[in-house]
Amino acid sequence: MFLSILLVPLSRAALRRLRLLVSPDTVLRWHRNLLKRRDARASVNRRPGRPRTRTSIRRLVLRLAAEWGYRRIHGELALPGIEVAPSTVWEILKAEGVDSAPQRTTVRWADFLRSQAEAVLAMDFIETITLTGQRQYILAAIHHAGRRIRILGTTAHPTQAWVTQAVRNLLMDLEGVETSRG
Repeated sequence: MFLSILLVPLSRAALRRLRLLVSPDTVLRWHRNLLKRRDARASVNRRPGRPRTRTSIRRLVLRLAAEWGYRRIHGELALPGIEVAPSTVWEILKAEGVDSAPQRTTVRWADFLRSQAEAVLAMDFIETITLTGQRQYILAAIHHAGRRIRILGTTAHPTQAWVTQAVRNLLMDLEGVETSRG
């Protein structure tokens, strides 16, 4: 090995002029084998299993765990391009003693919707084509508590002013219903 390291800088012609116990090809083969072993040692994974998750990602997962479960954390980390498996997030939480699907004191989404159903309205446009071939947009709202659907109006060209007025009309109508009940 030592001889191969010393003789590598010499050209093949210079090696042929030397009186060695081995041929120049043998010395070159020794050198190639030496390089192979060095490269093989450098590429060997020192630890078995997956590489450890970076500390910054571990800290971020634990910070997010205050509000979310591991599946939601995994989805949120994927948005900026942080590649972490859901099982890795679960393992981080488990190692820190954090419940992976928290039953925390915060209100769950379903409970929130149930408690706020009286005040929640969902609105959307429905696109349709009339018998004459004209495209119409229907603005509809659903009141979550009573699951009552209201059609607020239709137009061929919905504008911000038109939508604003339709919502104002709906709110006035809802206020009128509340005062007649009360």
